[in-house]
Amino acid sequence: MSPSLGPVRMRSLPRMRRSAKKRQGAWDLWKALPRARPYLAPYRRTLIWVTVLTALAAGLGLAEPWPLAVILNQVLHTEHPTGIIATVYGAHPVLWVVLISMLVGRFLIVVVGNGFTVLNHYLGAKTEQNMVLDLRSDLFSHAQRLSLTFHDERQTGALMSQINIQAAAMGNIVMVVPPIAEAAVTLVGMLAIAMLVDWQLALLSLIVIPFLYWSFGVYGRRIVPRIQRVQELEWRSLSIVHEAMAMLRVIVSFGREDYEHRRFREQGQTAVDERVKLTVSQSLYTLGVQTATAAGASLIMGFGAWHVIEGKISVGELIVLLTYITSVYQPLEQISGTVGMIHEQLVQFDASLRLLDTEPEVVERADAVVLERARGAVSAEGVCFSYSGRKRTLADISFEAQPGERIAVVGHTGAGKSTLMSLLIRFYDPKAGRIAIDGVDLRDIKLSSLRDQISVVLQEPLLFSGTIAENIRYGSLQASVAGIEAAAKAANAHEFIDSLPNGYGTVVGERGAQLSGGERQRICVARAFLKDAPILILDEPTSSIDSRTENVILDALDELMEGRTSFMIAHRLSTVRHAEQILVMNEGEIVERGTHEQLLRHGAVYRQLHDAQTRERKRRARTGARLNGQAPKPPAGGRAGGAAAKRGVAAATSGATAKNGAAAKASGAAANRATAAENGATAAENAAAPREAVRWRQVTGASS
Repeated sequence: MSPSLGPVRMRSLPRMRRSAKKRQGAWDLWKALPRARPYLAPYRRTLIWVTVLTALAAGLGLAEPWPLAVILNQVLHTEHPTGIIATVYGAHPVLWVVLISMLVGRFLIVVVGNGFTVLNHYLGAKTEQNMVLDLRSDLFSHAQRLSLTFHDERQTGALMSQINIQAAAMGNIVMVVPPIAEAAVTLVGMLAIAMLVDWQLALLSLIVIPFLYWSFGVYGRRIVPRIQRVQELEWRSLSIVHEAMAMLRVIVSFGREDYEHRRFREQGQTAVDERVKLTVSQSLYTLGVQTATAAGASLIMGFGAWHVIEGKISVGELIVLLTYITSVYQPLEQISGTVGMIHEQLVQFDASLRLLDTEPEVVERADAVVLERARGAVSAEGVCFSYSGRKRTLADISFEAQPGERIAVVGHTGAGKSTLMSLLIRFYDPKAGRIAIDGVDLRDIKLSSLRDQISVVLQEPLLFSGTIAENIRYGSLQASVAGIEAAAKAANAHEFIDSLPNGYGTVVGERGAQLSGGERQRICVARAFLKDAPILILDEPTSSIDSRTENVILDALDELMEGRTSFMIAHRLSTVRHAEQILVMNEGEIVERGTHEQLLRHGAVYRQLHDAQTRERKRRARTGARLNGQAPKPPAGGRAGGAAAKRGVAAATSGATAKNGAAAKASGAAANRATAAENGATAAENAAAPREAVRWRQVTGASS
């Protein structure tokens, strides 16, 4: 094992311990079986037909040995016919008629029985798959409504397994009931017939039943916990695959393919080892059951031969009886094997039910109201919030935003800006205080209605793996083609979309991988345009794109924010200087608020942020100026401008002390030219630095 993989394993231990506490005993798992009833109810009629076909198949199975018995008794041994044979064929039947009729009868029994079995399998599969689809749909819907805290703590691979793979266990459990019922009916019927032939041998055949009952308990105690362990390990392997595919660009860029391969291989090997141990245990269990039934059959054969020697039964009756006893043991072996399979399926079904039983943190109240289009007034009063295991993520947050107002939220990384916006969207509920839209508490608004009032443009442009048109239409599912194009034009995206070979029908790939970052972001802006919500949240949508594309997107955001209450999360203060209200956050609190000018005059944290970013811009400007000075044709300014300024100042000083007035004027002119050169250098620095302030004035429409 690679030593570097140690931490990877250790990270999962707490989750493993928590899941181990949730493990249930074998008989406790059976208590989950009634939970399948609501999913079975819509398909009751189909299940009734399945039951009828099962009973018919069992009856035909009981009739199958009788043609052999008639052939043995009437054709091979020519015994005197009695009962139904005498009624059908008479006292002196023709042997070839009996032989042919019995062969045809047995053939028809097999064919009809197989026909019933095929029809039974069709109806069973239809019922099973529809039940599983219903459960998967409920799990998928429920998982979407669980809080982000739940998803942050849960491995995606395990969640995918619970929804898409383990939900199938319910269908397997329900549809295994008819075969068990058929085996039980066959068992009872064959025992009854065997009792009529030789009741002593029939009772002797039951000697294996106590052992089988004991073996069921052993399976539950010894093997079921191993099934749960293997399940958890296979979940973890699936999570590694999902994580690696999602992070493939990071893996490749860091050259960690071998590391991830070793990580998957070692985890997979652990799962394989446990699965092999489980398979061996299950095989030993099956071997034990088969050994017990074989011992029972041998015992019956010995006692049956003794009864033949004593004249209690004939050889033909012994053969028929052995056929029945063997057929009796076959259902017993089937039931024992099926019980093992059911236990494994119950473990998986229980895992799906645990997901379904998880309570969402954000719950819609029964009397929640529906908002028409909101005016956009947003207020927060004494809001407090903390993530699980953390303290004071947000503390005593209060603010008020008027309809159409632009609110900027700034602060250091980890100050709580994005968390505050998450509360506004109601990804989480505050631990204390309230947030209201138009005076209505968010918790009193239906979730669907609340989300209709808000558009979000995130820092990371997230797209679905469909076409461009489908991604834009996500903002309004009923939008027409004309509406989609209008939204794209408003977002300055129509031109690049129209230039693509398939236009709006272009498939963007998973997470929009076929498009550039700026193109993905413009599609996200178009999606927000199409939604046309009265409240807008911008989570630094231009932070990861180039300056040229940023200008295009900022122009679109300017139009998007018009007439909407807009919240802008920003690190670069130059992009928010013209906001009507700036909230400065630090360690989960709003420590300052006001306009850009007010905060520069009176703020402390804001002033520190501003000064730090100003110094950084000047540093980048000097670096850019030095690089420009090394070019073959350097622009005016830079070091040359600075040197000219110094020479001009010196000349002006010497000219001022000279008695020659003309020289003084010439020196003053030199100083003016030097000052102009200095201004040229400053202009070059500003050109080299990011033009955030200029761009944001374009967005807000404010004059300098």
